[in-house]
Amino acid sequence: MENKVEITYCTQCRWLLRASWMAQELLTTFDQEITALSLVPGTGGIFEIKANGNLIWSRKEKNGFPEITELKQLVRDQVAPEKNLGHIDRKKKL
Repeated sequence: MENKVEITYCTQCRWLLRASWMAQELLTTFDQEITALSLVPGTGGIFEIKANGNLIWSRKEKNGFPEITELKQLVRDQVAPEKNLGHIDRKKKL
């Protein structure tokens, strides 16, 4: 099964570095699960992440960028639901 991730970032806002860092983190964590990852330049303040065609993050809808731990959980839920993310999956103590 193919698992594709797409990160669309705003070139006007200079978000390439953020997008490529997130791509590197995802490819490292999901080295056996992700079969393709694309960085797609856009404009107008866009920063969206799709996994297998499903929108899992929109900067405009969420009013910001994802924490990398949250992003890994969202991607995992789409590409490898059975994968344990170790310390990321442990609940925070209040």
